Amino acid sequence: MSKEFTPGFFFRNPHIQTLLGRSKFRLREKETLRQSSAPVILDGGNGVRLLGYHSRQPGGDSRGLITLIHGWEGSADSTYILSTACFFFQRGFDVFRLNLRDHGESHHLNEGLFHGALILETFTAMQHIGSLCRQGHVYIVGFSLGANYALRIALKHAREGTIPSLSHIFAVSPALDPYKSTLAIDQGLAIYRRYFLKKWKRSLIKKEMLFPDLYDFRAMMKISTCMELTEAIMPYYPDFSDYRQYFSHYTLTDDAFDSLSIPATIIISEDDPVVPIVDFHDLKHQHNLHLSIQRHGGHCGFIEMPGFSCWYEKMIYDTINAE
Repeated sequence: MSKEFTPGFFFRNPHIQTLLGRSKFRLREKETLRQSSAPVILDGGNGVRLLGYHSRQPGGDSRGLITLIHGWEGSADSTYILSTACFFFQRGFDVFRLNLRDHGESHHLNEGLFHGALILETFTAMQHIGSLCRQGHVYIVGFSLGANYALRIALKHAREGTIPSLSHIFAVSPALDPYKSTLAIDQGLAIYRRYFLKKWKRSLIKKEMLFPDLYDFRAMMKISTCMELTEAIMPYYPDFSDYRQYFSHYTLTDDAFDSLSIPATIIISEDDPVVPIVDFHDLKHQHNLHLSIQRHGGHCGFIEMPGFSCWYEKMIYDTINAE
């Protein structure tokens, strides 16, 4: 396939691409995947539990294991996750769809509140997921914030080397600098700000209802920007002095990838409305870091029309086949 994503003229708009990436028309084969999916509660260490769904190939013959990590306020059942899961399941891979803490139907599993710096529990869960691979290699595909997690998993694996058979990381539209991405959401089209605020507040309300003795988010429900809500929620994160220190714990810029020990491919578009492209141009070169910077694609879009086929799914598949 082409190494470049070249959508038709009428589908180049980044906002259209972003919306197409979440279109239900991508989900034509999801029932086959769902029928093969079994829920799994993963040990994240220190009493943390994470929920995921494991789809095994019938007959036990698998080409490897693809682990998918959704973006902020997404879930294992987000359209882009299910689409990518179906794509690889149909091509002979086992698939694991992981929920980050407080995403999907997992709010009840932990008293503690989700935040973007929770890498240890996600890495520990990934170690358990890696052990499920019966044959072939383990791959991780992350999206947006989940792509940031995937890249940090690769960096932690470089130091510890403890995820069995981990072979390649793919990061689609990763948020490298969460502070800049939060500003981009607030300062861009209002639809993005309203979308994330609505889902974030809904998640907080759900958490409060489950643990009313621990949380009271009522005063935050009137906040109108993501940055304001981030700042307001910081008292619930005593490990961080303020929101800038919090963001710094999962910022990946400059020479962040110097220690990569396995290939990591970043797929990003220059017109991404949520993730500033400048951070990718400024990344220090590392031989295991591969950048696929596309002119178009929006945020986690890259949809080819007509037909709703996904360019990055095929790109990742071709990359795996070439290894």
